[in-house]
Formats: sequence, C-alpha cells, structure tokens
Amino acid sequence: MGTRTRAIETVISASGAGKSFGSVDAVEEIDLNISRGEIVSVVGPSGSGKTTTIRLLLGLYKPSRGQVDVFGMPPEDFTREESERIGYLPQQFLLYNDLTVRENLLFAAGMYGLGPRERRDRIPKLLEQLDLTAAADRLARDISGGMQRRVALAATLIHQPDLIVLDEPTAGLDPVLRESIWQMFEELRQAGATLLITTQYITETERGDRILLISDGSIVASGTPDGLRQQVFGGEVVRLTTSETHPEMIEVINGLDFVADVRQIEPGELEIVVDSADTAIPRLLEAFGGRDFQIDQIREVQLSLDSVFVELVQRSSEPA
Repeated sequence: MGTRTRAIETVISASGAGKSFGSVDAVEEIDLNISRGEIVSVVGPSGSGKTTTIRLLLGLYKPSRGQVDVFGMPPEDFTREESERIGYLPQQFLLYNDLTVRENLLFAAGMYGLGPRERRDRIPKLLEQLDLTAAADRLARDISGGMQRRVALAATLIHQPDLIVLDEPTAGLDPVLRESIWQMFEELRQAGATLLITTQYITETERGDRILLISDGSIVASGTPDGLRQQVFGGEVVRLTTSETHPEMIEVINGLDFVADVRQIEPGELEIVVDSADTAIPRLLEAFGGRDFQIDQIREVQLSLDSVFVELVQRSSEPA
C-alpha cells in the first residue's frame, strides 16, 4: 500500500451527496467521513440502495448533488495512479472461464502493472489465504461458485490497494471460509487499508469498526455495534432472573438513578436498561442487600443486531 495514504486520514468524504436516475432518488443526501484504517460494514434490506451508495462513495457514479471526495479529491479527477489505489469487488465479477485460476490472477496482476517478482510473491500467498492452492491450475469454468468468488476477491486484492470496496464478498461461502476471510480483512486494516464492505450476514458487522444501516436510499443509522444497541435501547441491558418477582423489587429498581428502564419480559425475568452494565450489576446487588429477594442470576446481555436493525429501519419509516 502506498505511503501517501498515511498522510491522508480521511479516505472518503461525502457532503450532501445524492444520486438520482431520472425522477427517482436512488440515494438521498449523504454526509459521511471514512478514515484510514477503518472497516465500515454496510447493511440494509434488499433493494435499500446499498450497492448504489457504495458506487457513489467510490466515484463510479457521479453525484447528482453534493460532493464526494476520495483521497482528498473528486474521483473524476483521478489519474491512473489514484485509480489503482482502489480495489473494487462488485457482486458480479467476471472471470475468464477459459483461463485457470492462476492465469486469471496473472492477468489481473498484469492489468495493474505488477512485475514478475511481485507476481511471484503475491499470487501464491493469496491462493493460500483463500484456500485456492489446490485449484490453481483448474479452469475458472470448472470450479464452484464459491471458489469463483474467492478468485475474484484475490484479483481485487492483488495490487495491495489502499481502499478496498467489497460488495457482499462472503456471499454463499461457508462459515469457516467466512471466518478466514474476515481475519484477512482485519490484517489488511492493521496494515493501514480502509475497507468498505456490504454484507448479508448480520453477525459479520460485529467485526468492523462502524456500521452504516441503509434503508430506502438513506443512511438511517451509523455507529459501532454497541453504539447502535444503545441508540435503540437507551443504554446497556442487564437481565435478572429470580424465582419470584416481587412488586417491591421493581419499585426498588425503578428508584435507582442509574436505571433508565425496567421491564418484565416473562415471569421471573426482568430486563433492566442501565448506563453501564459493569458498574450497574454490583450496585443492583447492593441495592437488594438486606431485602427478601431471591436472585438466581444477573448478567449483561448483548441483544441481537437483527432486532436492533429491525427497530432502526421501522423508526426511519415512521412519519416525523
């Protein structure tokens, strides 16, 4: 990756950027900064505008309004050198079916002007990282769809780009391969690359630094996984299990200044929303001291991001 990237902290910036096709507003105005060394996950319902958004941020679509800068300049002003600092994997990446896996990577390396030494160094490493070594000499048309997707990913990464934009790179892959690929993404981040990744697997978003949730062409939420949970639930959640729920217990909990909400989700089980679970749990136990309350278990719970995203999308569709 080029040393120039290290001098620019903001890799992508968008100010009031939107995209229309005729009378249809495909992407509403976006205000966003993505920094060097971030993994940003993009999620949203089918047809929400994820692919159009990343193409807009990448500069493949010129904004209908507003401004998008990549590496500090409008993408339409890119020289070939700037363009080659980007690696983009679209959902439909075309391989040459009559070439072997290795030959496809050699072709991609040639497109980026990599010399023989760089090819010798990088191709075997990518084949190994993506579990393709055994298939290296098979024709692209004779390998599975999952393998073809991995070859496309290898071709996207072969020139060691500074900005890596991947549209559902792990779609259709098994959990073991997805884990291996995400470990590679984390290594790329540690080396200074910036990654913008759309995914259909909600659990993968936990691996990134930030999540963009898109619905109806708008970014309806942005933040860390825990930050989005707090946005929905108003804090962290502690679950308390008891053999018998006393009305006095709920009254005591409601009276504590660090408790934002308490609700009984089923007999003998309470969910308590607090500022910080780590500090709230001992304070809750202290508040129960000397009282005839039977506490079976008290622990922090991580509510699923699926439920968080559903709630945020529903909120975004409600009238203002």
